[in-house]
Amino acid sequence: MTVETIAIPQLLNRLVQGEHLSREQAAAVMTQIMDGAATPAQIGALAAALRMKGETADEIAGFAEVMRAKSNRVQTEQRGLLDTCGTGGSGIHKFNVSTASAIIAASGGIRVAKHGNRAMSGRAGSADVLEALGVDITLTAEQAGRCLEEIGICFMFAQLYHPSLRHAAGPRKELGIRTIFNMLGPLTNPAGADRQLLGIYDRSRTETVARVLQQLGLAQAMIVSSHDGLDEISVSAPTQISELRGGAIRTYDIEPEALGVDRHALSEVAGGDAQLNARLIRAVLEGTERGGYRDIVALNAGACLYVGERSGTLKEGVAQALALIDNGKAAQKLEQLIRTTGELTHVSR
Repeated sequence: MTVETIAIPQLLNRLVQGEHLSREQAAAVMTQIMDGAATPAQIGALAAALRMKGETADEIAGFAEVMRAKSNRVQTEQRGLLDTCGTGGSGIHKFNVSTASAIIAASGGIRVAKHGNRAMSGRAGSADVLEALGVDITLTAEQAGRCLEEIGICFMFAQLYHPSLRHAAGPRKELGIRTIFNMLGPLTNPAGADRQLLGIYDRSRTETVARVLQQLGLAQAMIVSSHDGLDEISVSAPTQISELRGGAIRTYDIEPEALGVDRHALSEVAGGDAQLNARLIRAVLEGTERGGYRDIVALNAGACLYVGERSGTLKEGVAQALALIDNGKAAQKLEQLIRTTGELTHVSR
């Protein structure tokens, strides 16, 4: 029986018996979901069955490759292109570390195609906080490509780039649990970024996600999940990292002190709504914030610089990130992003 003739109920039966799907079978299922051929009940059952069984790298990769193929693509050179999109879902209200890190990375000469969405479980997602900062998040794929080429960074608002995922929106919301769909956003960059700093909420899955990125052809990546529950490199506890580099994956822990910053209580990196988080990001990028917020951003921006091969080690990357804040380049890059997105959308209206 070929994959194309396997009906969803048959695959569901396999999943509830604890069997894994092949990458091809997972892709066939995701194609039906994104084409609107699966019912809401089937989508919910598939997501729940995969979660209970435990999603494999092949299953996640199969879902992701279809979602990538059906996205609104940004046409650009993909080599040396970085994303900092993570899964979210940690349940801890912190400010938007990956968004601030992306801006610093761009100020250091890395081409950044930041993919993100509005908040799912927290108070402010990357789209929410960038909007609060004054960035126009409604760029089309063509405009995002121009923004990237002009200033070395763009933001791609997930809702505008993955319209076919609307068929899964209802079941996802009604289920109310983390499923394979929570992992897909960071794996489906519409510009085809080949480098990534990817934070996840589940420390047991860092190697699985690294294998998915390996299958999807990424050149370099770090999948990070801290021991205190953050989907970031933490300033409060060790962080587990699964690093994809040179085609190989290795997993290790890193302490904040080993990277040249002080340890801070988790409360010292707490966030709030989009307006508060925007003020915090500005304070970090402008150099007026010198505490935990600055240090956690430096850790993660340093990882971006390392993944983007602007530094030879993670510790060197952290030092470079701090220098980019102190010399004003990070704040300048934010202002460039605000101005350029406004100009691009104004011209098209």
